[in-house]
Amino acid sequence: MNPSDATREVLWNISNSWIMYALLLPTLLIAGNGILLRIKRWKKGRPVDRLDRPLERLQNVWRHAVLQRRTMRNRYAGIFHAFIFWGFITLTLATTVVFLHHDFGWQIMQGRFYLYFQSLFVDLLGLLALIGVGMAAWRRAFLQPRFLVQSSEATWILVLAFIILGTGFLLEGWRIAATDDPWGNWSPVGSLIATFSIHWMSVETMQFFHWGVWWFHLLLVFGFIAWAPYTKMLHPLTATLNIYAANLKPIGASLKTIDFESEESFGINRLDHFTWKDLMDLDACTECGRCTAVCPAATAGKSLSPRDIILDLREKSRISNKRETTFSDPIIGTAPSLSTESLWQCTSCAACVESCPVSIEQFPKIIDMRRFQVMEEAVFPEPMQQALASIESRGHPFSGSRFSRLDWTEGLNIPEIKDRPDAEVLVWTGCGGSLVERNQKSSRALTKILDRAGISYAILGREEKCTGDPARRMGNEFLFQELAKQNIQTFEKYKVKTVVTSCAHCFNTFRNEYPEQGGQFEVFHHSEYLKRLLDQGKLPMKSSSDRKITLHDPCYLSRHNHMTEDARSLLQQTSSQPLIELERNRQNSFCCGGGGGLSFTEEPSEQRVNRQRADEILKTDVDTVAVACPFCTTMLEDGINACKGSRDIKVKELSELILESLETEE
Repeated sequence: MNPSDATREVLWNISNSWIMYALLLPTLLIAGNGILLRIKRWKKGRPVDRLDRPLERLQNVWRHAVLQRRTMRNRYAGIFHAFIFWGFITLTLATTVVFLHHDFGWQIMQGRFYLYFQSLFVDLLGLLALIGVGMAAWRRAFLQPRFLVQSSEATWILVLAFIILGTGFLLEGWRIAATDDPWGNWSPVGSLIATFSIHWMSVETMQFFHWGVWWFHLLLVFGFIAWAPYTKMLHPLTATLNIYAANLKPIGASLKTIDFESEESFGINRLDHFTWKDLMDLDACTECGRCTAVCPAATAGKSLSPRDIILDLREKSRISNKRETTFSDPIIGTAPSLSTESLWQCTSCAACVESCPVSIEQFPKIIDMRRFQVMEEAVFPEPMQQALASIESRGHPFSGSRFSRLDWTEGLNIPEIKDRPDAEVLVWTGCGGSLVERNQKSSRALTKILDRAGISYAILGREEKCTGDPARRMGNEFLFQELAKQNIQTFEKYKVKTVVTSCAHCFNTFRNEYPEQGGQFEVFHHSEYLKRLLDQGKLPMKSSSDRKITLHDPCYLSRHNHMTEDARSLLQQTSSQPLIELERNRQNSFCCGGGGGLSFTEEPSEQRVNRQRADEILKTDVDTVAVACPFCTTMLEDGINACKGSRDIKVKELSELILESLETEE
């Protein structure tokens, strides 16, 4: 047989196919109405520019919607989801080809294209989709991941998908058997069904069942299409749109700026104050629970659940779609996930955002709702009130600190920028680096390293104020903007061009948030800057130590800015032993528990995030935990000291380890 002659009869055994098109019209109208209802909800949100840079957005769609890269981070779920997604996409394309061939007379179902794509490839992808449905069902019925939402809707989606795929293969097998299709072996699943059917069914019986099952299959598919937009099954569309509209900036630049001159209210306590992208987030959610599974607060046993926040807001938006007025009703406190207690448990680590396969932005919504509580209602935890009051009155959040901004420099010849205006670098120690006694040692180490490298630097000294990071994460956007403007004015006064800081929070604020306030200067985290000095040969470190070191990645470097390798490169020079990686590292790092204002609060010992991280560290045989942020130093030292028992394990800031290595070289 010549492959170029390969083809088959389209709509074999089916007459009156016009009925199919008569049914297709109401199917599309019902489905279209469901999609329009979603779009109508999104349009109630405020404007935001998420349609710029189309090429980058299409690349994101290719990577994360088509190739499923983020979904694949969870191997089992990623595999079955990809099987189902690619299988149904392929089957849809194949069905489109069938009707283009049949209705428009395009002779495309023939030859090698028919054999390779329409028969072999489609059959194999359909089989993968069937396997994927089985894997998903097994996961729901038996594996039952802790944070997966169990619902009858999800179960019915899997049941219908299985029946649709199964009946499709039966139809193919009976056609191959009844027509003795000479090309049937190119459809391996259909051919297998045909082989079994021949042994226990006559041709007439196969024709009868083929006709009945064909119409049943059609009605099931059309019903599924009509029903899908009213269920989570619309997520292949909404998730793809959401990925296209994703934030292209670093996560650390994802918080919205409030224009206090034009806004009538500050923060968010109603659905119509969210942006259209925020509202589209709600419909894009696939209920996978990955955000809550990686949330440090949820892991520590607290009530915060990023997944439930999204699902509860989605439920309210669906109710609001039926009753217009509810889009302006309050949302805070109307569900357990939206309680004030839960909203104040967020560490702003952004693990939820990083883990979401469909680009939902959970933690910015939490900050938006915090803003309403702080700036509109003045209702938030007492320790955070004290921290904000201290920032307003003293320029830093440590209300009980007895230190000044210059105490850490005692005994060192560290110039202030007012005395060295031509300094190459401004060293920003930050509140945590200068006002917390433990961290003063790290700040001293950094300046000693810069001295050895021959870098001309200076500090602001008493003119240094909080960057505003804690204020912004705790919800006081007004205070953040005031601090940002004051600091920018100070930088402009001294013509600061380059800033180096060891605080990951200060670094993120300077790099990603100050530009919106008019700040134009170059900023480096000290890991980034010291790595550059290492590459230039200015840091002659010697790895004579045999420390067993692991690195705790700060959230505001690893997730908020995807910076993970500079610190590792430096640490590899400080010990003869290879760096030991924690189970959760780099972008998947686990929070120390100090962000989002939580370092200023007291929590029950059994719910402290830093102890969760300490337990993970103590499972390794390391003797040194390297950190690269003063918040991480404080939180992990506290957590490890509470959990280590008699074990000798130390928390060391990156600068301290580098300085020790330089001193060893001497």
